[in-house]
Amino acid sequence: MGKTLEQIENQFDMVQILNENGEIVNEEAMPELSDDELKELMHRMVYTRVLDQRSISLNRQGRLGFYAPTAGQEASQLASHFALDKEDWILPGYRDVPQLIWHGLPLYKAFLFSRGHFVGNQMEGVNALSPQIIIGAQITQTAGVALGLKKKGKNNVAITYTGDGGASQGDFYEGMNFAGAYKAPAIFVVQNNRFAISVPVEKQSAAKTIAQKAVAAGIHGVRVDGMDVFAVYAAVKEARDRAINGEGPTLIETMTYRYGPHTMAGDDPTRYRTEDLDNEWEKKDPIVRFRKYLESKGLWSEEEENKVVDQAKEEIKAAIKKADEAPKQKVTDLIDIMYEELPNNLREQREEYSAKESK
Repeated sequence: MGKTLEQIENQFDMVQILNENGEIVNEEAMPELSDDELKELMHRMVYTRVLDQRSISLNRQGRLGFYAPTAGQEASQLASHFALDKEDWILPGYRDVPQLIWHGLPLYKAFLFSRGHFVGNQMEGVNALSPQIIIGAQITQTAGVALGLKKKGKNNVAITYTGDGGASQGDFYEGMNFAGAYKAPAIFVVQNNRFAISVPVEKQSAAKTIAQKAVAAGIHGVRVDGMDVFAVYAAVKEARDRAINGEGPTLIETMTYRYGPHTMAGDDPTRYRTEDLDNEWEKKDPIVRFRKYLESKGLWSEEEENKVVDQAKEEIKAAIKKADEAPKQKVTDLIDIMYEELPNNLREQREEYSAKESK
């Protein structure tokens, strides 16, 4: 007799290693990270929080275009990336620009991406695709990239990120099913921040967890505390090891929270989130709990953190200046980079725009 739905759902209890007080509560699951690695991970999280704050300000000043805030999701984003290899491939959603930056994308290009400039989508030297705007579309692409890595005999993985809303898209199931059938080395990370813009996760699916959806695809699934750097890192490291050992893909659900709006394009989270809920999740802040842990080990101080903050502000200032100096994007640029050989109608349009641009 098969398992009941309740038994399946109970398989996916949330894994936690570091609690809200910065205490280790699951010693057996604790990943092996050196003191230097711990400090580097904290450096990246603090830097990224500053980057988020400055990006919001730049957006409000009209100096950035589209922007999706990341505060609250640093552990989910950066601890997962920390478990990767430089040669692994990242297929991000639009909120996952921090992973691209730490994977090698220059900061000024991240700003140009926000502005819709084509240079911001040029990933030279970075194993990544541009952030996907279409919800869930990167899931099927990840299955394809992962299968390509397998066929080429590479010991690398393709990792993708989406939110809980992405798990309600058809591409989500198709991509996982394909990857599972071919045991492609893929990692599917669903950052469950509880709301797909304004729609609560409870209204998106009758499933108790997103992680349990791995069962239908015949792949490994796990649910972790997405505000816990150690739980996220350990889950992705295990998933990567499984993938390159030929055991197929993994679905990881990270339970996290975005402190800001869905995007800066007019979303007002106070219309669908309560102050009590915000306060509850602020107590789980991934940076605060990690800071407590590091301070208890004598590995972090206010002075070190201030240095990171100052560094971030200086580098952000230089990067936005470099983005400002980028050549103005032209219509002919877009036409030229879309086609190797132009169809007749676009050839005519290119001539028309070229004439206008030369004036």
